[in-house]
Amino acid sequence: MKLVLTLLRKELLLFSKDRVAFSLTFLVPVVLIYIFGAVFGVNRSNSGPTGIALAVVNESAAPEIAKLVEALRKETAFRVVESTTDDHGAAHALTEAEVREGFKANRYRFALVLPADATSDETFGLRLKLLFNPRNDIESQVVMGLLQRTIYTAAPMLLMRSLEQQAAAAIGRVETDRFYDEMAATIGRSFALDVAKVRESMRAGALGDVIAGNSGNAANGTPVNFLERVIKIEQEQLAGAQVKNTGATRAVGGWAMMFLLFALSGSAMSLFEEKKAGLYLRLLASPVRPAHILWSKYVFGILLGLVQLTALFFAGRLMFGIDVTSNFANLLVICAAAAVACTAFGMLLAAVTRTPAAAQGLATLLILTMSAVGGAWFPTSFMPEFIQQLSKLTVVYWAMEGFAQVLWNDCTFAELLPTVGVLLGTAAALIGVSLWRFRTGPVFE
Repeated sequence: MKLVLTLLRKELLLFSKDRVAFSLTFLVPVVLIYIFGAVFGVNRSNSGPTGIALAVVNESAAPEIAKLVEALRKETAFRVVESTTDDHGAAHALTEAEVREGFKANRYRFALVLPADATSDETFGLRLKLLFNPRNDIESQVVMGLLQRTIYTAAPMLLMRSLEQQAAAAIGRVETDRFYDEMAATIGRSFALDVAKVRESMRAGALGDVIAGNSGNAANGTPVNFLERVIKIEQEQLAGAQVKNTGATRAVGGWAMMFLLFALSGSAMSLFEEKKAGLYLRLLASPVRPAHILWSKYVFGILLGLVQLTALFFAGRLMFGIDVTSNFANLLVICAAAAVACTAFGMLLAAVTRTPAAAQGLATLLILTMSAVGGAWFPTSFMPEFIQQLSKLTVVYWAMEGFAQVLWNDCTFAELLPTVGVLLGTAAALIGVSLWRFRTGPVFE
């Protein structure tokens, strides 16, 4: 038993000194648990997306519409944008034309247009226009549901309150009360509701809550049909209408980026194996310089990454019908830029670590974290807003943006250039640090 305890002590000491094993055992799971917890709303008052830009064009002067906009502002999933600035820095209310341009620049994916005749004195109802770009299927379904819930909850209340006030002013309070008493009785019979509660909710302007809350008791979805007849929402999809498989179009790019990072990190870390085998000593004895070795590794990584991404997208075409040919030239451009950035990331790992095990452990931690927060696994809007900002520091985020522009928005080369510029700029920064580190580090010693 004493020998077993001695050997156990030896194992514990070795494990405690192995930073790679320690990080893979504790640090990586903790980071991923935190990210998944943030996505699914653990320790948050609400789960789901947060801070999604919702452009609101309000052309109506009706007070009911202003209250509807206020209800949208209170929904935590949305960051309501009602104004923009001109070339001189002066702020003005958004117009529908500006919002449509914002969709092309990917500033907005959802917009609500409230026309001047959204409400009318002649007819009882509400007219809205919803513009959307559902390039992320999961996010779009959740956002559309939240948007409809907010409208269906707030609008009937506002319309009912406005209608009663107008009626009281026109025909008198007594006649108005008699009319609404009869209406409450009719609604109660139609929707199997308590008449007294219906009349009380009508006075409070909360009839929509009562009807929506009782939807499970009504047959054949009558409450929903009632709201749909009262509230007319015209929907217009501004991009991606040509995409046949929306989920696969997004998912293939995300998983391709994760595996590309692992492949190119492994390729860069072969520097350690070649050094251990004595290959560098023989190469450096010839006219070959360290810079030649590094650039050959870098170019090889770019070629490997470009071929891998292209192959994976064509595999997606065969398995899921993803359209990769209609905008193939721009797809090659963004794949090349992603390969350049991922190769630079792998070279940085090899430059800042001293052993293959340390490089592998750091690569696992960073790649899984970047894939999670960069949008490869799930929409970034499902994470807290500070993580959404951090995601923009990852190559995964910008590669996913580029893939979406090409495969979903069918963008032009000029529209793709800013995203390509970010990836190439990131690559230049990473390779600059790597070269400096290689000159001062132990790789070629």
